[in-house]
Amino acid sequence: MDATKVLMEEHRVIERVLKALETAAGRLEAGEPIEPSFFLRAAEFIKGFADGCHHHKEEGVLFPALEAAGIPVEGGPVGVMLEEHEAGRRLTAAMRTGAERLVAGDASARETVAKSALQYAALLRQHIMKEDQVLFPMADDMIRGRAQAELAEAFQTIERDEMGQGVHERYMELAASLERDATR
Repeated sequence: MDATKVLMEEHRVIERVLKALETAAGRLEAGEPIEPSFFLRAAEFIKGFADGCHHHKEEGVLFPALEAAGIPVEGGPVGVMLEEHEAGRRLTAAMRTGAERLVAGDASARETVAKSALQYAALLRQHIMKEDQVLFPMADDMIRGRAQAELAEAFQTIERDEMGQGVHERYMELAASLERDATR
């Protein structure tokens, strides 16, 4: 499978979690009951899967391949994606910190958690759209044949050697549980 197809499949999983996160944040804003640990689990998914697996593949494999193919990092689409990855990390950290306060009983953190969660979801939805519609087609045009196969192999190495056996499946289960728990 082409490397960009792998990344797009991961986008679909991330979007499922974004929808759950938006639902849970909306409930939190409305004062409805939602387990504060939901947001800690969402932050775990984001850090481990969206960032630790997905963005790691982009930053460690795809983006360098694009740069080698002539796409500049500075001032180009890769630079924008890297900036958005960093913005997502900051929003996730704010959500996690707020959620930790909520779990500890600090109700004043509700607004921080909801705001950070919704901003993260909005950022990632736009980010995914740019990658799916612009960056990945560009990559498919510029990286072909054996180079494309090498990207896919490098992705498999990340999955196997860096994430470990069964970790990807654990994140799929976490995504499903977040979807369920967002509406309880």
